[in-house]
Amino acid sequence: MRLPFFYGWVIVAVTFVTMAIGVTARTSFSLLFPPIVTEFGWERGVTAGAFSFGFLVSGAMSPLIGRMMDRFGPRAVMELGVFLMGGGMLLAPLTTQPWHLYLTIGVLVGGGSVCLGYSGQSLFLPNWFVRRRGLAIGIAFAGVGIGSIIMLPWVQLMIERTGWRTACTAMGILVLVALAPINLLLRKRPQDIGLEPDGDAAPDPALRPTSNVVDPAWAAVDWTLARAVRTARFWWLALGFFCGLYTWYAVQVHQTKYLIEIGFSPGVAAWALGLVSLLGIPGQIVLGHMSDRIGREWAWSASGLGFAICFGALLALGHTPSLMLVYVMVAAQGLLGYGVTSIMGAVVLEIFQGRHYGSIFGTIMLAALAGGAAGPWVTGVLHDITGSYTAGFVVGIGVSVVAAVTIWLASPGKVRAVAGRSHLIRPAIPDPQQGAAS
Repeated sequence: MRLPFFYGWVIVAVTFVTMAIGVTARTSFSLLFPPIVTEFGWERGVTAGAFSFGFLVSGAMSPLIGRMMDRFGPRAVMELGVFLMGGGMLLAPLTTQPWHLYLTIGVLVGGGSVCLGYSGQSLFLPNWFVRRRGLAIGIAFAGVGIGSIIMLPWVQLMIERTGWRTACTAMGILVLVALAPINLLLRKRPQDIGLEPDGDAAPDPALRPTSNVVDPAWAAVDWTLARAVRTARFWWLALGFFCGLYTWYAVQVHQTKYLIEIGFSPGVAAWALGLVSLLGIPGQIVLGHMSDRIGREWAWSASGLGFAICFGALLALGHTPSLMLVYVMVAAQGLLGYGVTSIMGAVVLEIFQGRHYGSIFGTIMLAALAGGAAGPWVTGVLHDITGSYTAGFVVGIGVSVVAAVTIWLASPGKVRAVAGRSHLIRPAIPDPQQGAAS
């Protein structure tokens, strides 16, 4: 039975809802943290360590879900994530010891989140689109911003009225009831149900098919993980992913505390953090669409520029606290910086497209998760050593610049052209050295 629209948009809608609920459920730990500390009296480092431990679990699982995606497809991966996260949320209210929190919020919720979040969705969503790949991913990932706006106030209200245990239980039920059924609609690629990317008609065998391939020699390689890691492009992408999430979480974790320290009220600091998520919605969609027109390199660089401006504005706020600089910081972070997520899956697919894409992407995400863990830690350590955030923010600017440069060195546009630049494709002369690298 044919739908009156391309099934790829069903995939986008399912991903949108999954991201809205799944990613926000994990983010809600910041709201659960204060009442848990108050109830048990545990040290903050021990309690917060459960969330950080979840990052380690996510890192360990990332290559595994890539292989699982290659073998079993998105339904298996997403349903695993649903039951891990839902189970973790339902079991968390039974907590009486710190290790209970590490097992539920750390292992189960952390493991579920890598399936339901950016890593898991980027393993199959890019397959459904070519010309509108960046736009489709941007729309799907904007679900995180919508989820934050809707769910976090609801969770906070439940915590205030009925306690953190009820909030955890409600989120666990929501994850299971809402996400388990809709993720059965997923398919790994359009060809699995007789369709073509972007909803195009099947190519006529009598006609020469159009191609966005710029480097036929590179594109012809059957890219396995073992072959990919022997290329410079793999390591440039890994470094770029590391730097991208380093800057993301270095700002996200420390900006609220910093704004309060330099004289802004907690209300303004909280408002700034919430506005970043709100602006991230159009930021991801617009930057994703731009990447389809002008190239992934330019869009990725715009994200790096956004974080560099954000760190610069934070430094300037230390000398001249003003709401105008807060607006600059928030806009650069949300509208530009957050757009990097709509490009991450696309650049890896366009360089290492093939049967083993999931394994390659999952391994590269190890570097991204390491960056997400390193950013807050390094920034905090530099603050402890120097007594201010200046050094940490200067390092953040440097890392942002490195992130912007790495994508040009990886150069996905020299392997496959985006839709807006496909008219510039010229027949490429195979590079014997590039072929030898495989």
